Amino acid sequence: MRRGNDTCSLPRRRRAGNPMAEYDRLPPDLRRWLNGAALPWSPRSALRAWRDAMRQAEGDAGSAARALSGLEERLLRRDAVKVWGAGRH
Repeated sequence: MRRGNDTCSLPRRRRAGNPMAEYDRLPPDLRRWLNGAALPWSPRSALRAWRDAMRQAEGDAGSAARALSGLEERLLRRDAVKVWGAGRH
C-alpha cells in the first residue's frame, strides 16, 4: 500500500546540518516570501531558486518573488496530478 508521501515530489530523507540556522541566513525578502509559501521549502532549495529568480529579474526582489510563486504553482499542479489524477485538479 502506498503512503501519502509516496505520491508527491517532496524528498524523503532528512538533510544533515541545521535547517533553522540556514533559514536565518536567507535574505530577508526570501524569508518573507517563504512565510506565505504553500510548500515546505528547504532553505537550500529556496535559496537556489531565489538566486535563479533574482538573476532573471535583474535584482528586482518583487519580480523574483513573483517568479517563485509561479514556480511553486507549477510544482503544486504537477503534484496534484500525481496525487489525485489528471482530471481532478
